[in-house]
Amino acid sequence: MAPEDRRAALITATIPLLREHGTAVSTRQIAEAAGVAEGTIFGVFPDKASLLRAALMAAFDPQPAVDALAAIDPRLDLRVRLRKAVTMLRFGMNANANLVAAPKELLADDTEFRERLMNDRRRIMDGLAALVEPDRARLRRSPQATAQLLLMLVAVSVHRGFGQGGEFGDMDDEEIVSVLLDGLLVRPLSTPSTESPS
Repeated sequence: MAPEDRRAALITATIPLLREHGTAVSTRQIAEAAGVAEGTIFGVFPDKASLLRAALMAAFDPQPAVDALAAIDPRLDLRVRLRKAVTMLRFGMNANANLVAAPKELLADDTEFRERLMNDRRRIMDGLAALVEPDRARLRRSPQATAQLLLMLVAVSVHRGFGQGGEFGDMDDEEIVSVLLDGLLVRPLSTPSTESPS
């Protein structure tokens, strides 16, 4: 196996272990999952931290999300489009929920990685903005602002710490889209009639 293929296979084997065990995962566990000898790891990575960093960057790669957003049919109703986007985004965020703290530990001084994470987030927001663009005239805010709000709602539904003890952890995909488009009112407030009774 070529070094690049071996590197890719090790990264692929490491991602689920990193999600399950965090940075405490051992190189022995990684080697067993990849079906290689432990020494093989150090033939393509200088140390465990380098492998974990590469796996972390692969786990946070936004390209699958960007591609999935682009594949949603823009002719569908806005709510249907947004539900599809929310389902996909929540799946990805839930998969990586245990990795949120890992960048602080592995990449505390890596400004390039932090910039990449911010750029990746922008790419997803751009994909969301493009998804709502056909309905721009119906929106109170720009597609970009709408995308930002939607991403925030998805994040608080997944990352319990954002929601003050999990207040939003029970939101489903439908409710997230409804809160974004309709607000928090259970039903519209009735306005008093301006006509006097006869």
